[in-house]
Amino acid sequence: MPVNKRSKFRGSRTCGGGTHKNRRGAGNRGGRGRAGINAHHFVRYYVEMGGPVFGKDGFHNPTSSRIKAVDISVIDRMVPTLLANGLAKEEDGVVTIDAGEIGIDKVLGSGKVTRKMKISAGSFSAQAKLKIEQSGGQTLVA
Repeated sequence: MPVNKRSKFRGSRTCGGGTHKNRRGAGNRGGRGRAGINAHHFVRYYVEMGGPVFGKDGFHNPTSSRIKAVDISVIDRMVPTLLANGLAKEEDGVVTIDAGEIGIDKVLGSGKVTRKMKISAGSFSAQAKLKIEQSGGQTLVA
């Protein structure tokens, strides 16, 4: 059964804090601010907060947009799924993909291209453009 501490300690001089000296002054705080995070405040800063937290972590402009860039090999592997979901079309052996429709802003050139693709995206790296065109595909900047 829970104990009501307010009624239990009513009239007590120290209210469960030991001797009357124990809760007096700043010395019982264990330091100011983040003092002692590698020693006596270790659990609070490393375990409860999920790791050391020091200072500010840069400036993040809420109005800026981050570019979602994906390698051409990833898109190449996604083709069967995109075709099944209706996000890509295949005509005469050429797969047509609108990268903006699947949330991709820029196509990068890492990896292999195994099929002909006609891709429209916001931008392409030079290597991605080269690989797509070498495989018989086409790039369109939207």
